[in-house]
Amino acid sequence: MFTRKIGIDLGTTNTLVFLPEQGIVINEPTAVALRKSDKTVLAVGAEAKEMVGRTPDDIVTYRPLKDGVIAEYYITQAMLKYFIRKSIGSFNVIKPEVVISVPAGITSTEYRAVMNAAREAGAKEVYLVKEPLLAALGAGIPIHSAEGNMIVNIGGGTTEVAVISLGGIVTWESLRVAGNRFDHSISEYIKKKYGLAIGENTSENIKIAIGTAIPNRAKAEFKIRGRDLASGLPKDLTINSNEVAEAINGHLIDIMNAIQAVFNVTPPELAADIMEKGIILSGGSAQVRDLPEFIKRSLGVSAYVAEEPILCVAKGTATILGHLDVYKRTLLHAR
Repeated sequence: MFTRKIGIDLGTTNTLVFLPEQGIVINEPTAVALRKSDKTVLAVGAEAKEMVGRTPDDIVTYRPLKDGVIAEYYITQAMLKYFIRKSIGSFNVIKPEVVISVPAGITSTEYRAVMNAAREAGAKEVYLVKEPLLAALGAGIPIHSAEGNMIVNIGGGTTEVAVISLGGIVTWESLRVAGNRFDHSISEYIKKKYGLAIGENTSENIKIAIGTAIPNRAKAEFKIRGRDLASGLPKDLTINSNEVAEAINGHLIDIMNAIQAVFNVTPPELAADIMEKGIILSGGSAQVRDLPEFIKRSLGVSAYVAEEPILCVAKGTATILGHLDVYKRTLLHAR
């Protein structure tokens, strides 16, 4: 019997949807705009993201996931329904089997919340897979080999560090520090140093344009516009990449400490494998410039950014969907 299958990388910042034989069909912000008075959903995804910081009092924009897990259940359900319908069509009568990414550190309550939201959004069967496994699959790591591989998936809400061997996670650490914290630190740094208030979209643009982990003599510059806190008037400012490195340094150190903590409890044979092969970085925030070099200087271990790091988790759902019957017996848990 024909069954629709969908893979969803349910990220704090962006949601990606994969369909077999079509590839990634949706890559939109994880955002919802809601009318306060009657809880009507007005916009989802890219359209809702454009409304951030621009709405009247009666309209509020939400990021329904916080640190990688559901913070607003009703809104997450509405968002999942939107993404499922957009990917397979509103009039499709066949309910799909859905594979969804979840953080390694998800609690049983959070697990049930994702499961229930997906079912109520129209899924027939829901399979939740931990992000590090999906990221490793998407990065091309042979997760079923007996050798140790370390994946560090730095997304919007969480950084997941995991050592994988023989198809499972041996040791791991889930840190609720990632790209969104980088953005917040950049805006706070500019507010404190220059007395300029900027929005979250501006901070994200700064991170993408000139974000770097290591200060460099050849500084990249980026022009921004914000509100001067002293006068209340708009003001232009040019900041440089070394300032961004300073702003996010504390968070990068937190991530290094999480990687070190995982090494501390990793069996010696697997740690030796990782030392030889290096650490694989995935996730959108792994694209911060010079991050592999920062890791090597901090920990003495080589690091490499996976090909298309922002797509690794979605590609991992593609691998699962392509061999669903096999993975049902190993990685997946249906409810």
